[in-house]
Amino acid sequence: MVNIEHVIFDMGSVLMTFDGPAFSQAFTENEEDANLLQDALFGRPEWALLDAGAIDHATMLRIAKAHLAPRLHPALEACFEQWPEHSEPLAGVCELAQKLVDAGIDIYLLSNASTTIDRQIGRCPVNDLFAGRVVSSFEHMMKPDPAIYRLLCERYGLHAGSCLFIDDNADNCTGAEVAGMQSYRFDGDLGALERTLASRISLLRP
Repeated sequence: MVNIEHVIFDMGSVLMTFDGPAFSQAFTENEEDANLLQDALFGRPEWALLDAGAIDHATMLRIAKAHLAPRLHPALEACFEQWPEHSEPLAGVCELAQKLVDAGIDIYLLSNASTTIDRQIGRCPVNDLFAGRVVSSFEHMMKPDPAIYRLLCERYGLHAGSCLFIDDNADNCTGAEVAGMQSYRFDGDLGALERTLASRISLLRP
């Protein structure tokens, strides 16, 4: 196995929390309304179109409003505007990313996210440490399409085989492998991730 020289992070559920039901609860007064808001916004299939850059934010909001009772439109508008402020860094993974940089390993971001990604990733302690990033909505392609992983490699001059991609989604990890990268599916077990990185990156070994 080729030694890892670059580590590529997904954002949601890896570096930052993404929890649509929890975001919805923050802007509603009861569980029933929270569920309705979740279904109309984060649970809509069009949310993926927003991340793909196929629709804009105004269109997404109109679609959500069409699937939600008017009495909840103020809550919807507030949630749509402010939910990134409720996304929190996953401290352990962020600390691990910092250790990688301190050890001389370049880190990159590869995320399926909308054009307002900076309102979320800007809250991440390692945001300024990325050597580069690729975001789906700006490129009009998404994980797990191998093309988006190849784009990152071409843009930053990386050899795919020396890259480790970390994502919480198994399909996205498979897409990385098709593109020639190594991958790791993060399931929340920080210790397992640390051990994997230590086993594949010589600079992290004792």
